[in-house]
Amino acid sequence: MIAAVIGLGTFGAKTAVGLHEKGAEVIAIDKDEALVDKIKDKVTHAVALDVTEERALRSVNISDVDVALVAIGDNIEMSVIAVTMLRKLGVGRIIARATSHLHEHVLHEIGASEIIKVEEEMGEIIASKIVAPHVLQRYNFAAGYSLVELKIGKKFAGKTLIESKIRQNYSLNVVAIQKKTPYITEDGKSAYKIIINDCPMPMDIIDADDIVVLVGSEHNFNKLFEDIVER
Repeated sequence: MIAAVIGLGTFGAKTAVGLHEKGAEVIAIDKDEALVDKIKDKVTHAVALDVTEERALRSVNISDVDVALVAIGDNIEMSVIAVTMLRKLGVGRIIARATSHLHEHVLHEIGASEIIKVEEEMGEIIASKIVAPHVLQRYNFAAGYSLVELKIGKKFAGKTLIESKIRQNYSLNVVAIQKKTPYITEDGKSAYKIIINDCPMPMDIIDADDIVVLVGSEHNFNKLFEDIVER
């Protein structure tokens, strides 16, 4: 995959580096040379240019990218121009950051394929961490549905999956269990290794320190969270 990231503030830079670490070929773009210099060793190619100039964008073969992320958040006009220019140059998939409902509406109207509302999404993540501190990771993959990694706590410790009745009582599916298994190293020291059970069976036992991965609706997760909070 070839990806372009336009706007190298905190959000854009982290996304660009993350994409590169996951194997994508990344072109990182910003008009601020200091930001470009800061990231140049962490992506495939970093370039300082003005995205409002068609010739400048053509110079980096922007039409060849599979996806472009417009991460500009502090300049709505520049964000809109960037999306317009990318659409004009034939970029098929354009993901754009929106900072308001009006901004989101305009981006949709001019051809952005997908919209990211960073502030709203971060607000939801922070709220979730406050309400459910035992949740380690949460991935929203559809409206109202998530995949959640959490330490399930003492409530289910020592029980098999079937005994836990997680599916019956909460309508949540356990899709993986991560365990820390003790072992002795070659030099005689105690250590732990991580074992992932990615196809858990009904008689598999949940231990107190296990990380369990579940899939289901937000409503059902909230019921589970209320029951496992240690008071």
